[in-house]
Amino acid sequence: MDHKERHIFIVSDSTGVTSEMVVKAALTQFKTCNVYLHKYPNVRTIEDLVKIMEEAQTKRGVVVFTLVIPELRKKIVQEGLKRAVPTIDILGPLLSRLQDLLEISPMAIPGLFRHLNEEYYKRIECIDYAVKHDDGRNVKDIKDADIVLVGVSRTSKTPISMYLAYRGYRTANIPVIYNMPLPSQLDEIDKNKVIGLTIEPYRLRQIRLARAEKLKMPLSDPYIEMNMLMNEVSYALHLFNERGWHIVDVTSKSIEEAATTIMELVGKRQKGQTIFENTP
Repeated sequence: MDHKERHIFIVSDSTGVTSEMVVKAALTQFKTCNVYLHKYPNVRTIEDLVKIMEEAQTKRGVVVFTLVIPELRKKIVQEGLKRAVPTIDILGPLLSRLQDLLEISPMAIPGLFRHLNEEYYKRIECIDYAVKHDDGRNVKDIKDADIVLVGVSRTSKTPISMYLAYRGYRTANIPVIYNMPLPSQLDEIDKNKVIGLTIEPYRLRQIRLARAEKLKMPLSDPYIEMNMLMNEVSYALHLFNERGWHIVDVTSKSIEEAATTIMELVGKRQKGQTIFENTP
């Protein structure tokens, strides 16, 4: 092999990461030579594409591309033939084959994979946050939460937190214990972040009875005694109203319904801004 310079032009209507990874992986199979990679991400216009092809022609380079917009794919092939510049389509054959097999057309949205990948890692981060801040743990840094749920035991704080985390909200939850003060950190954060969860005492007793049976607790235990439950719920409501927190009654709500109500409250506070609008 001679030692002339080689130039590879990586062209993409997104980040160009896919093409770059493929090219670098392929280059490892060749002996060392002077190969220069020219990366052109976010190419969205015919004009930009023509300029790149002109430079590739000047340098007698090879163009490797990932373009999902049909017009750009067609144009880059035309320019390659016109200028005698070899072009290699990384995604085109795969998209065409999948279109035949799946009998549907690709959406042709640049950067879609990157966008979905970012959302995925955002969700993972939020779920990790919810786990670490479940049931009053790590209250020292709840200021970083998007939402803090507060309520007595068995008001679905944990499952609602996990649902909200999946939807992209960093969510912490803190239990209310009868006649015990709440963590002081709650007074140091924006009260609009805090949602008080309440429930009718009779429904709360049904839920706790089911748990008590599993734990073989005696029926005389204060955990399921009706007067105690009424005191707990009343005490929690007093704390919520005293601090001016939003209150959501979960008595007859499913996890999804309660979470949706909370997201609507958060959405109103954020003047219509939402997280993961396209999430089903």
